[in-house]
Amino acid sequence: MSIFESNSREDTYNFARALGEKAEPGQIFCLSGNLGVGKTVFAQGFGAGLGVKEPMASPTFTILQEYSDGRLPLYHYDVYRVGDVDELEETGFYEYVGGDGVALIEWAELVEEVIPGEAVWIKIEKDVEKGFDYRKIEMTD
Repeated sequence: MSIFESNSREDTYNFARALGEKAEPGQIFCLSGNLGVGKTVFAQGFGAGLGVKEPMASPTFTILQEYSDGRLPLYHYDVYRVGDVDELEETGFYEYVGGDGVALIEWAELVEEVIPGEAVWIKIEKDVEKGFDYRKIEMTD
């Protein structure tokens, strides 16, 4: 496990961007953390690292947003509103995750039973005692 301490949105964005720059086909990154901890900022930085040019928002209501303008396809999932893992089949989840692109899955702990074992888990936490913008980012692979 590795820990990164972020003191700003820019720190989080740049950390994620560096991960995106190194990402390889088939990799799976699972994001967890409470509402408002910076998962979307992380996703935007990660996408920038892959070369995604179009604006990225959390795909909360669509479950999946695909980005194909970077060096690898990015499959950005937000499974917060998934009621049953069977709903993922409709999104191409089993073809995309571990496929030719990179999967970034927000709220992955809600569908942990279908996440492949080789996934990289990233947990983002606030600690207001260390400052309003402070985030601890734990990465386990």
